[in-house]
Amino acid sequence: MSSGSSGGSGGNLELRDFLRTRRARLSPEDTGLPPSAGVRRVPGLRREEVARLAGVSVDYYVRLERGRNLNVSDSVLNAVARALRLDSVEHAHLRALATPRPSRNRATPEPPQRLRPSLRLMLDRLDDVPAMILGRRTDVLAANRLARTLFTDFDALPARERNMARYLFLDPGARTRQPDWERSARDTIAALHVYSGRHPDDPALPALIGDLSVRSDDFRRWWAHHEVATCTYGTTRFHHPLVGDLTLSNESFAPTDDPDLRLHLLTAEPGSPDRQAVDLLARRTAAPAERPTHPPSEQSP
Repeated sequence: MSSGSSGGSGGNLELRDFLRTRRARLSPEDTGLPPSAGVRRVPGLRREEVARLAGVSVDYYVRLERGRNLNVSDSVLNAVARALRLDSVEHAHLRALATPRPSRNRATPEPPQRLRPSLRLMLDRLDDVPAMILGRRTDVLAANRLARTLFTDFDALPARERNMARYLFLDPGARTRQPDWERSARDTIAALHVYSGRHPDDPALPALIGDLSVRSDDFRRWWAHHEVATCTYGTTRFHHPLVGDLTLSNESFAPTDDPDLRLHLLTAEPGSPDRQAVDLLARRTAAPAERPTHPPSEQSP
């Protein structure tokens, strides 16, 4: 399954499908156009309506949607974005998809991402905050003990399986541990679409998308929606077998100058039941040498 651009007369499939899905979610009434006469065979705006709203010819817009006019100006892209009511992330995604890129041998893999030892040490020192670093394609590059306890022990998995999308869609435990599983899963797909727009020639991406599409009906269906989003903060609910329900704030940012690295920190308000649950989880999953000792008066008989 293709996740990026394709050469030859086929044009840019990702650009084509993205624009089609953006058209499909709008009606003429949404954009101020008068209702058209006749029965619409498909939902959403027609190509000629988008062209009218953007102030370009129908032929020009059709060639753009088919990925055969990739020398489009910024002013036209801005006009199309306004016509389709794109938000800032969608607008940036459209620009990435429509930007010509030098040809590259798709068989050449990206060099592996490496974390500085200091970043790994930082995660390990955060022993009271679940923390992880995700890289390209939502690969889990590092996770501290609390994060592995909340999600799964990524360190114990084969290297190929250390990936957040694979975990969410292929590990049955993910649906049990995250009550808002669908939201998390769809947010992850949206992030993968953003990545595919920035890295259309990453040869590992089609392999990931193809595998998940074959093995997960939900992934295959939602991937076709072409939603794009970047999540920098929010909340995540968990149901953990050791401590029950808890809700944590998720803060995400780039810890280095590599835009494809994201540090995720899961925090709770001090003194809250959620903070107490995290502390209890830390105590119950600590290695014997790490467990706190108690004075004799506090020990059980």
